[in-house]
Amino acid sequence: MDAFEEGLSTMLPRLRRFAHGLSRSSADADDLVQIAVERALRARSQWQPGTRLDSWLYRITRNAWIDTARARSREMARLLPEEVGEQVGEDPRPGLEARLDLDSLMAAMARLPEDQREAVALVLIEGCGYREAAEILDIPVGTLSSRLVRGRNALLALVGEG
Repeated sequence: MDAFEEGLSTMLPRLRRFAHGLSRSSADADDLVQIAVERALRARSQWQPGTRLDSWLYRITRNAWIDTARARSREMARLLPEEVGEQVGEDPRPGLEARLDLDSLMAAMARLPEDQREAVALVLIEGCGYREAAEILDIPVGTLSSRLVRGRNALLALVGEG
């Protein structure tokens, strides 16, 4: 082994510590050292024996880190937010089934007699209390309750047909 190879081999643990300090990640540090060593080997002829190999390797490592950080920055600018990626491959059936259920329910609502449709809409859809819905419709609470029961039963029957 010549002086360059021996010096490079000796520097690996120090380069890894330096790379970890730059990247704050073990995996990124390993990748960074690999890039730096590859660059150093390709540029071996540029190193002058008698000069500090450690400074030269640190500079190569730092430049590799700058290149990596810039590339990541450009990549992140092109990519969609992570939340979008988390939704890729989701099963659309529950949403579609819910939409189909709602569509069939609305179609069934349209087939109810007006008095039952009003009672169902106020109590079940709008969330009004019986007394409030009865006042809105200007009918007794018992009449509202009766229309609501008939409307619910008719809805169940109509939805069951589809």
